[in-house]
Amino acid sequence: MQILAEVVGTYFLIFAGSASVAVNTDFDKVVTPPGISIVWGLAAMVLIYSVGHISGAHFNPAVTIASAICKGFSWKQVPAYVAAQVLGSTLAAGTLRLLFSGKQYHFVGTVPSGSDMQSFVMEFIITFYLMPISGGSMNPARTLGPAIVWSQYKGIWIYMVAPILGAACGAWVYNMVRYTDNPLREIIKSASCFKATTRI
Repeated sequence: MQILAEVVGTYFLIFAGSASVAVNTDFDKVVTPPGISIVWGLAAMVLIYSVGHISGAHFNPAVTIASAICKGFSWKQVPAYVAAQVLGSTLAAGTLRLLFSGKQYHFVGTVPSGSDMQSFVMEFIITFYLMPISGGSMNPARTLGPAIVWSQYKGIWIYMVAPILGAACGAWVYNMVRYTDNPLREIIKSASCFKATTRI
């Protein structure tokens, strides 16, 4: 069930986010960049609530590998999770290629717009920043699926390496600076109990 949840979750995340990009490109910027960001965020939120209790809602090889590096996830499950995420992304990209064909043909993957080094550093820093804060990160599966479907591999190594390194470093630094080993729910619970007792 966990693997199926990762396939389905990654599929719908990549489908919704990438479809917003395709629609924006095809219909004279009707969605807008902020709208695209909102679609990605809302899709992630809905999917985390839907299947997070089943698989942990990784939907991202960088998250899975970083979790394993920081001993929060079993290395034995990493290959199956990554394969499920890439499969979900590839199926989503394939669906979008079928839907947006002919005059509506749009590559919905990611390629560097600047130099490879600029793109690498940007992917690393953004993923590093997002991993300790939200558990999300830039996503190698999001790049690999469309690259496979459209056969566009320009700079693909950047999107495979930088997010994984950024997520791993971000998770490692977060674990180093964390002041407690207690889960967040226990911290919140103890904080609310403390507030309740100080009011009395």
